[in-house]
Amino acid sequence: MPPPLRTTVIGSYPFPGWLEFACQHLAQFGDADRAELIDDAVTIAVRDQLDAGLDVITDGEQTRLDFNLSFYGFIEGIELESAPPRRFGPPAHDQRGKHKVTGELRAPRGLGPVEDFERLKRLASSFILHPSSFPTLKASVPGPYTLSGRLLPNDEYKNRWELTEALLPLVRAELEALVRAGCTEITVDEPSMSCYAHREDPRRFVNIFNRTVEPVAGRCRLSTHLCFGNYKARAVGPRRYAPMFPAFLDLKVDEIHLEMASREFAELELLGEIVKRKDVAVGIIDVKSYYVETPDDVAERVRACLKHAPAERLSFAPDCGLSQTARWAAKQKLKNMVEGVKRVRKELGI
Repeated sequence: MPPPLRTTVIGSYPFPGWLEFACQHLAQFGDADRAELIDDAVTIAVRDQLDAGLDVITDGEQTRLDFNLSFYGFIEGIELESAPPRRFGPPAHDQRGKHKVTGELRAPRGLGPVEDFERLKRLASSFILHPSSFPTLKASVPGPYTLSGRLLPNDEYKNRWELTEALLPLVRAELEALVRAGCTEITVDEPSMSCYAHREDPRRFVNIFNRTVEPVAGRCRLSTHLCFGNYKARAVGPRRYAPMFPAFLDLKVDEIHLEMASREFAELELLGEIVKRKDVAVGIIDVKSYYVETPDDVAERVRACLKHAPAERLSFAPDCGLSQTARWAAKQKLKNMVEGVKRVRKELGI
């Protein structure tokens, strides 16, 4: 059982500035140089999360472009787009291009998360002082519906649903491989489902999700992250959870994560419904804002959540991944989040 009021993250963490620069000049580096870059970046992400005092950490997704874009480089049968359709003007989701499908979608090398998790285990082991007190190592994997959103249908895959069905076994195989690698906690990230639940049948989303996770359900701690988009801190869907529920209560997960802080904790009463069947992780830090929440802010928000859910059912995290937040802000936000939660634990005698 996870500890009450545990502190966790979704997956991504900011790149160090030097890594951003290096990624623009990768052709100048050799294979050994690139491997060193990755190890150093993951080590920094782990160190920052440990300094914050989190109960659950990730590799910060330091090998990925956004939380999902690098996955397409592992998939055969697609032609990677070379330029976004709109380069100028305010940042928005239409500045992310789509890939042409040229053949059967396959991933004979996997999708990458297993290699990332093995690296995380190796690098995190150097920080272990006592295994019983070390944080849980978590992996995050985008789901097939979200991955399908960046692909263009063709004669073989006529619409997004058919593309999703083609991607589903690839994601399922990756989840199985992660569990075999010893991963005990996985987030299957399907933000597109929450963004478009207002216009699609949410029960269809539940069916897709449950078939994706079926082989690993019960073999690890599973969660999913529901949000409304965070590309350049921009949302892409109506920011309401009502269209998803009660259907999403049938997701085969142990924990559902909700974006709450950026929405001023609207629909907070939903926690009471979710905890009747699952644990809930509350997004208590706004990753879209450069207001750095104080420990007092966090403690007040935790107390508000406790009015709707018991401590043993609650976790706390940022609203979304931190890849779109500057590192200086992300570091302080995480530290203050953990400190605020600790204050309430002390009040409760936990």
